[in-house]
Amino acid sequence: MTRFWNNTKTALLLGGLMALFLLVGSFWGKGGLLIALVLGGLTNVLAYFFSDKIAIAAMRGRELTAQTGGDVYRIVQDLSARAGLPMPRVYLCPHEAPNAFATGRSPRKAAVAVTQGLVQIMNRDELEGVIAHELAHIKNRDTLISCIAATIAGVLGYMAYMAQWGLLLGGNRESGAFGALFALLGAIIASIGAAVIQAMISRSCEFVADADGAAIAGSPRGLASALVKLESMSRRVPLHQPNPAMNNLFIVEPFLGRGGQMLGRLFATHPPTEARVAALMEGQGHWGGVRAR
Repeated sequence: MTRFWNNTKTALLLGGLMALFLLVGSFWGKGGLLIALVLGGLTNVLAYFFSDKIAIAAMRGRELTAQTGGDVYRIVQDLSARAGLPMPRVYLCPHEAPNAFATGRSPRKAAVAVTQGLVQIMNRDELEGVIAHELAHIKNRDTLISCIAATIAGVLGYMAYMAQWGLLLGGNRESGAFGALFALLGAIIASIGAAVIQAMISRSCEFVADADGAAIAGSPRGLASALVKLESMSRRVPLHQPNPAMNNLFIVEPFLGRGGQMLGRLFATHPPTEARVAALMEGQGHWGGVRAR
């Protein structure tokens, strides 16, 4: 059932992206529609087949092997076997900020990436908890839809920027003020839509991945302790990466402001860490091993 709903969400996201391209292209007449159709199709192909590679490249991930991966590789190997998953590719990203993410359009095409900072500050139980959480995303097939959501958020942000330039340059002059109004609305909707899509997709997955990750690890304590550390460190050591649209991929949101303002929480891609930890510890008596496949 999880796979069915995620596949449905993926189709809706890709279809919605194409519709937005066509809507924006319509302001420039038939030529604009044709260009939008081509660009929308290429973006959908890119999002489906290459969003995982884009995410890893953006984080400058270096692939680890059994010979070079040390404890990180062995933990991924052991936990993926326990979860009944194929061994994913493993990447180390050269960032001091501790964080991790999983990506890939299917379990057989999956990858787990951790930052250097994560490896340095986590003990073994905490590292197992984080990796188990990412494997739960793979097992639940969240990774494809999360990558597509990140890609779409980036595209929407760019479309909002281009719509603003279209207004400055006059857009489709034949449409007059009415067309300008729709272009402005399109820019606003695209900007807000990028944040809303990420928040809706990611928040709905995180509690489930926490619970299933605890089941894979055999205990919620390592993940709960890791989340507390990550929350604290993310406020002191920002994650410098070029694409904020990827925020929903990470185990904790990298760019949440220090003040925790209401607006920031409204559009946050992750639930509050304290709520995630509380949910984990409330259910600690239920996890003695991985759930049934």
